[in-house]
Amino acid sequence: MKRLEEAGTPPSSERSLARRAAVFCLLLVAVVLVCYNPIIHNGFIGYDDSEYITDNPHVRAGLTWATVQWAFTTYFFANWHPLTWLSHALDCQLFGLNPAGHHYVNVLLHALNAGLLFLLLQRATGFCWRSLMVAALFALHPINVESVAWAAQRKNVLSTLLFLLALHAYYWYARGPGLRRYSVVAFLFACALLAKPQVIAFPLLLLLLDYWPLCRICAPQVNGPPPLHADIPKFSAGRLVLEKVPLLLLSAASAAVTMKAQIAGGAVRNLAQCGFLLRVETAVVSYASYLGKAFWPSKLVVLYPYPTKLYPTWEVAAAASLIALVSVWVIRARDQRHLAVGWFWFVGSLVPMIGLVQVGAQAMADRYAYIPFIGLFVMLTWQVADWAHAHRLPNAWLALPAVSCLLVLGMLTYRQVDYWRDTQSFWERTVALTHDNYVAEDNLGGVLFGEDRKDEAAAHFRAALAIRADDMPANLNLGAYEHGRGNLSAAIDRYRIVTLYALDVDIRARAYGNLGSAYRQMGELAAAKQCYETALQLAPHRTMAMIGLGLIAEKNGDLTEAVGQYSRAMAIEPTDVGFLLLADALKQKGQLEEAKAIYERVARFSPNLSEAQKAERSLLAGK
Repeated sequence: MKRLEEAGTPPSSERSLARRAAVFCLLLVAVVLVCYNPIIHNGFIGYDDSEYITDNPHVRAGLTWATVQWAFTTYFFANWHPLTWLSHALDCQLFGLNPAGHHYVNVLLHALNAGLLFLLLQRATGFCWRSLMVAALFALHPINVESVAWAAQRKNVLSTLLFLLALHAYYWYARGPGLRRYSVVAFLFACALLAKPQVIAFPLLLLLLDYWPLCRICAPQVNGPPPLHADIPKFSAGRLVLEKVPLLLLSAASAAVTMKAQIAGGAVRNLAQCGFLLRVETAVVSYASYLGKAFWPSKLVVLYPYPTKLYPTWEVAAAASLIALVSVWVIRARDQRHLAVGWFWFVGSLVPMIGLVQVGAQAMADRYAYIPFIGLFVMLTWQVADWAHAHRLPNAWLALPAVSCLLVLGMLTYRQVDYWRDTQSFWERTVALTHDNYVAEDNLGGVLFGEDRKDEAAAHFRAALAIRADDMPANLNLGAYEHGRGNLSAAIDRYRIVTLYALDVDIRARAYGNLGSAYRQMGELAAAKQCYETALQLAPHRTMAMIGLGLIAEKNGDLTEAVGQYSRAMAIEPTDVGFLLLADALKQKGQLEEAKAIYERVARFSPNLSEAQKAERSLLAGK
């Protein structure tokens, strides 16, 4: 394969190359749209999509000044990524809650990322077909479906878009270092961090690019072709490291804010929950597992559960040996710089998500491979192409296996998109393809519970507890199951466990709210009020706690307080039942015209007025 030298290229050739690059970018966009076309039939998934979009009043309000303020000041859902919140708000403003619009924006961002990756590699290396192959692997590999087909993972594709733009800016800066160009790099990197902090390894990845393909490091030329960018200024390694310090400070600031947000949201697991040795073993095994999924992408699911005990010694030893052998190989292959850059890109960009600081219940996740796998694709593509060149194989001989590989990946991606079609099949497949997945059991049980298949749901909640006895969502859900059956003492026992031991703030808030409802039904209004107030301290958006306080106030004859609580709840999450309660309280206060107007509006727009009235009577009766 011939490399396209930039220096001395005639204008006509430059125009031809630009046209070909544009055609290849359009081709990448087209194949992404084809392979992800089934996404138009997909709905939102009941896993993060509700918190990020469908049940988030700030996001659903669209791009308002209040939403902007909230996005930059909230640690909601254990995250601080204001640009992502604003992106979701813009979608709601444009498409409402039509999932097709939200999904297609993700698809278009992924297509843009593939095009930007191709252009970056082509400009930096001079190789057109190799760059196209890497970009096509990125576009079509099924492990990236999670980042695209999951609406809540807008943060992944958006931050990567800004990350790639920052890399383009860095190439521009490397050709003519200066403060203005450096500022553009820093700005785009900061924007990427504001979308998702997964890109905090950016300054270290730039050092890899300095080594190859930009070759900015002053070093003797090793065997192999001369560097493409001989005109790029060269500097000492120390100077290049010093150059990255402002970017490293941005990374450190982002890491500090992210940790604060995740700790505030109870997402970070302590050493008592996940011991240090288990974390190290999980990291080592996960690296090997990611490599396996790169070459054999099967059984891809949303969550690979974190182990509850140490791995077998042989498994850890085998994974560590694989990582060590590859590392030694790429370091020794000094005349093939792409190997070291690709490998350490993969290893380094995964470090923030590999689990040494454990956040969440996953041992690894497909979405974490979105940027790291670029390094593996570069390694594979360049190595195969160099091998073919060394053996003087015609380009046509490479074309057939390359196209065949991409067709297989495209078909797998097309099928994988269907995995994200609806919540129930999504969790059923996850349970079927993983072992000891208590999170999947919890969520499948939650889906069945919502469909009034409560006994089936309880079986899944108990299965989750059999896997992990300290599983707080399972305890909370079993409490709700007993609550629904009228077994209030058993429900209270479950809720108390969650209030005492749950680290996740939202789960604790839900437990306190449910506990308040149980106490209210038992007539213990003082205890119920205290629980509702605690729930609102933990999560001020919990409307059921507000309604509970309104019911207690109405029971105690404080109609002004009741009206205030109902109104506050309806401003956040309007419901037929809540408006009926508000109308009833206003009527008792003598505000008959306001009560009548609210009741008429509910009667006009309610999809099931009789059910709403039945639920209202049940709440007022203390049930």
